Amino acid sequence: MMDIQEVREYLPHRYPFLLVDRVLDVQAGESIEAIKNVTINEPFFNGHFPHDPIMPGVLIVEAMAQAAGILGFVTENKKPGDGYMYLLVGTDRARFKRQVVPGDQLHLHARFLTVKRNILKFSCEAKVDGKLVASAEMLVAEQRV
Repeated sequence: MMDIQEVREYLPHRYPFLLVDRVLDVQAGESIEAIKNVTINEPFFNGHFPHDPIMPGVLIVEAMAQAAGILGFVTENKKPGDGYMYLLVGTDRARFKRQVVPGDQLHLHARFLTVKRNILKFSCEAKVDGKLVASAEMLVAEQRV
């Protein structure tokens, strides 16, 4: 389990773009389960949409990618502080099933699939109340900074 302080050690993102609040479980080379608490205070709700707030799908994808990035760092035993970063370089089979609204708790799941030449592949899902809201395969590339 990782609290927000530990999450910040594994992700270079900061407000308003840090989309992982806590890691519930992570198994190097296998899987991760993390959460994002969605509140009305999110800056994107001001414009998406003021009278009917819905979390943008692209941010759900980004939240899944951030969870996958943490799994990548843990799997490779590296951190951004060591001079590494993982960049999202591909998304395949993205599907959106339900809307995410303020008050939802987004459960982020990523499963490690493969690694080739510093490009890691993950299968990702986002759920609310146990119901699938989005899924995708993600490719992230390790970059030395």
